[in-house]
Amino acid sequence: MKPRSVAVIGFGAIAGELVETLRASAEPPYRILVWLRPDSPSRERVPAGVDIAESAAELAEFAPDLVVEAAGHAAVREQVLDALSLGLPVLVSSIGALHDEALKTRLVEAAKSHGGRLLLPSGALGALDYVRAVRSAHELDLTYESHKPPAAWAKELEALGQDPQTVAAPLTLFEGTAREAAAAYPQNLNVAAALALAGPGFERTRVSVVCDPEAKGNTHVVKAQSEFGTMQVTIANRPSPTNPKSSWIVGRSLLAAIDQYFSPVMML
Repeated sequence: MKPRSVAVIGFGAIAGELVETLRASAEPPYRILVWLRPDSPSRERVPAGVDIAESAAELAEFAPDLVVEAAGHAAVREQVLDALSLGLPVLVSSIGALHDEALKTRLVEAAKSHGGRLLLPSGALGALDYVRAVRSAHELDLTYESHKPPAAWAKELEALGQDPQTVAAPLTLFEGTAREAAAAYPQNLNVAAALALAGPGFERTRVSVVCDPEAKGNTHVVKAQSEFGTMQVTIANRPSPTNPKSSWIVGRSLLAAIDQYFSPVMML
């Protein structure tokens, strides 16, 4: 079987897990390229045998079947835009970057003009299929609550004069729109952005961020109410071993999206 070519932007914890898993796949095999900035300290961690690119020209020469971003908002603004301008499909992990309407417009226009595609995974969140189905409802009320333990919000709590070790009751750190949430927590609320993009948009999606000492992992609560019915989903994800603010499932979600992209049968 012909190898599948995948280029991964970045090489942090999620990208590292992704590359390791794809390289271990024997059927089908994968050709892997890691795309890093020239000054990236991650270069030293890239395994032997994995090619590294430092420019869009080198990416074009590799000619990937799919590009996967796993490097944060700055990579969406720069490298993802370059990849779309090459006419490539790009799976974007840092969906929160799309709260910037001007950036989103540039990405979409680049995809339209050059034949690329902007692909958005569900990440740590489920129920996006239901939200997509009711997004045009006239009476849609969509809310999202993020509950994480104090360890995930240590810096934020200390900035508020709170000791993370002594938080005994739920403490609301933020309430507002999905656009405001994605801007305020660029590393943590990609799920809120995914929900807004699947649903009625950033302004009509309400978000609460709660530091909760009783939270069992990173917990997401989605509620949707419309003339079509009601839905409430609670998902409790285990935190990433390397970053308690991120869910462990995120890397698996990217792998599932890659598998779905190449599969002859696609579930929409």
